[in-house]
Amino acid sequence: MHRQPLSSSGAEPWPSGDAPEGRIDAEGPPLPLSWIAQRPGIPYFCDENGTSWTPIGANDAITWPELASLFRRRDIAQVERHLRWLASHGVTCIRLMLEYCHGEHRYIEKPAGRFAPNMVRLWDDLFELLEKTGIRVLLTPYDTFFMFTRWRHHPYNQQNGGPSESPRTWLTCSATREAIRNRLAFASDRWGHSPALFAWDIWNEMHPAHGDDDPSTFDPFIEDLGGWLRQREERRYGRAHLQTVSIFGPELINHPATCEPIFRHRSLDFASTHLYEYPTIDDPSDTVAPALSVGRLMRSAVEETRDFRPVLDTEHGPIHRFKDRHHTLPDSFDDEYFRHMQWAHLASGGAGGGMRWPNRHPHVLTQGMRRAQLALSRFLPLIDWTMFRRRNVSIEVTCPDPNVAVFACADRSQAVLWLLSTGPIAADGTLAPPVPRRTEVTVPGLSAGSYEAICFDTAAGVVTRTSETLSDGRSAKFDIVLQKDLALAIRPAMHTV
Repeated sequence: MHRQPLSSSGAEPWPSGDAPEGRIDAEGPPLPLSWIAQRPGIPYFCDENGTSWTPIGANDAITWPELASLFRRRDIAQVERHLRWLASHGVTCIRLMLEYCHGEHRYIEKPAGRFAPNMVRLWDDLFELLEKTGIRVLLTPYDTFFMFTRWRHHPYNQQNGGPSESPRTWLTCSATREAIRNRLAFASDRWGHSPALFAWDIWNEMHPAHGDDDPSTFDPFIEDLGGWLRQREERRYGRAHLQTVSIFGPELINHPATCEPIFRHRSLDFASTHLYEYPTIDDPSDTVAPALSVGRLMRSAVEETRDFRPVLDTEHGPIHRFKDRHHTLPDSFDDEYFRHMQWAHLASGGAGGGMRWPNRHPHVLTQGMRRAQLALSRFLPLIDWTMFRRRNVSIEVTCPDPNVAVFACADRSQAVLWLLSTGPIAADGTLAPPVPRRTEVTVPGLSAGSYEAICFDTAAGVVTRTSETLSDGRSAKFDIVLQKDLALAIRPAMHTV
């Protein structure tokens, strides 16, 4: 098992510059990448060499400030610097749409079937930069939200010479299906050779409305497109990139039949959900309620998969507050809201910390959010994810303090816990500084033996304390000191002879 060595101080302090020691620097050489894989029965990712890999990142778009200068090659060097800076802050992955059609100038096909040279060159340049900086992309071919809401402008509309009569037939129309194949074929043939392509999100936010309000249209669409793309890549490359299909989370409740294809479809490698819940996540008034929602939603998602495939949130954020109320959360509130959701996601059994949709003006993550991602990257080596067959045990873990919320996942030899104080909450909605207090947590199901609990400060990104205890084969009890929140990596104790 790979172990992160612990110094007396636990970890290095926050970097004063852009590139912490041990990470790539501004002039570093290209990093060798390998394809990302998923081992059956292990709900996390690894590369083809068997090394653990975790998606840490957020959503971006080719029209947003940090990538916009790729268009017409206005400033490729600026984008490279940005990607290197992301890598220096622990980011391993960004989620992107092949076209982002919020406006009229970034269609990758116009007219349908004709690929725009400027856009193809943009993606050529971006894949080169991703390989160079060691960051991968979760790629989805369509921006289905703006494609739906701005349908009268889209090249796929029959009124514009495209194949589709209506967005309500996207999943069933044979002409539209052929156009989708054509786009996926072009993208896979041109960029599918790249190990910087983490996975395909074959359809962004699949919705019953895309199939005339019939959730039963999901399964055959995924089977057809996913199976076809996998066979094409296997013939061309001898292997295929991982596949998923994402969904707007509330639709899982509105249409329970969508759970089967989203979480358990035989053609998909991992499950993706978008954690938008109103009002806790969509329009938050404090930083605790969103975390509690993430814990509940992720427990449900993990239980729905049933076969130990990875589960991750690939979109979340204060969408109602930003889009409908036209308000950007204050940095101090948003940073804590982001960090709480990130750790709730990981400790509940998610792969990584989830992927924020910025929902800010400008449309970028804050410096504090990037520090939170760096902290997460420092925690990850404390667990052997390549052997972690976790199940969600948030309810099963006991803590006598009623003002502490527990988020936890575990198997017989390892556990990840995140403990969150539920109050007091300050006037601005963040957690008020509490008085440090001692409590204990009891983790069920650990095999008999000696275990260490590594306490991790999620705000500072450092290990604060390591303690040891015994499990009798039924449970193990750990004493902790809690302030606002605390993460724990529990693993078999190391003993030297």
